[in-house]
Amino acid sequence: MKQLTFLFFLAFACLQNIHAQQVNETYELTLAGARDILAQAMTYAKEHKAPGAAVAIVDAAGTLVLLERMDGTFLISSEVSYGKARSAALFRFPTIKLEDNINGGRTALLSTGEVSLKGGIPITYKGKIIGGIGVSGAASADQDVEIAMAGLTAAFLQ
Repeated sequence: MKQLTFLFFLAFACLQNIHAQQVNETYELTLAGARDILAQAMTYAKEHKAPGAAVAIVDAAGTLVLLERMDGTFLISSEVSYGKARSAALFRFPTIKLEDNINGGRTALLSTGEVSLKGGIPITYKGKIIGGIGVSGAASADQDVEIAMAGLTAAFLQ
């Protein structure tokens, strides 16, 4: 009887483990989190005298959560920053990788329809991609990246 009870509990534990492996734990970027990231990015842009910047924050599905454009920034930068953030979230790596691959001859990547300019970085929380940040309109593409990276210094991401 003890053996039968032990086998029952062992089988039950195995079934629970099988079901637990069918769903991954995920995290969701909140508006408050996006605001913290945006604040860090904009503070950096202002402190480093960026002539302009549009910063977009998207969730893991590439849906816009928050966007801010500094006064005087060229108008299309809002769309470009959103595209960079979306590309970073959906491809799950920085957009510079797309740009480098295209410049290296892999032009088929242009057919994805996503923005492939550097300045988009995935947002990671506890090892999971929860969104993306994209920046456009700064002094250079390198400054776009710097501003995006500054956004990722938000306290809750550390």
